[in-house]
Amino acid sequence: MIINIHGKNKFVVKPALKSYIEEQLEPIEKMFRMAENVTANVVCKEYGDTKTVEVTIPTKYLIMRAESQADDMFKAVDIAVEKLEKQLIRHKKKINSIIRKREGVGNYFGDLVEEQEVEERKVVKEKVVSLPVMSVDEAITQLELLDHDFYMFINEDDHKPTTIYLRNDGNYAVIRSK
Repeated sequence: MIINIHGKNKFVVKPALKSYIEEQLEPIEKMFRMAENVTANVVCKEYGDTKTVEVTIPTKYLIMRAESQADDMFKAVDIAVEKLEKQLIRHKKKINSIIRKREGVGNYFGDLVEEQEVEERKVVKEKVVSLPVMSVDEAITQLELLDHDFYMFINEDDHKPTTIYLRNDGNYAVIRSK
């Protein structure tokens, strides 16, 4: 597995942390059959006293991602790796069946990802909404008035479906469709 580690927001990744991250990701690497084709991108950043670690593993068919926060960067790494392990174990069957359908190949994940009886999440509610045409600023106002984490609307600039959401750092981000 190729592991790319870098700091963000002026955070400098020291050799001890880099070595720790590589060591912690070894169990994840062993879960893939062809780990040499897998890349893990690790971003370490700091917001005041809060340390944040994001681990993203993009593959040909899916993107696995875990983010964690703690008061110590090493704890944040542990939490993120644990989240990734749980995701891989929980979704192994589903991911392998998707890949088999698309490519006609065998299992993507190795035998180390154990088969476990895990309660699958399901859709329990469906809501149909009409998307109003508005500006991003108006959408932010609606988001705040509704006290939601995200808000969907038609952007008045390009007339395409757009989603605005509240980030963990308290700022907003916009997802636009093509």
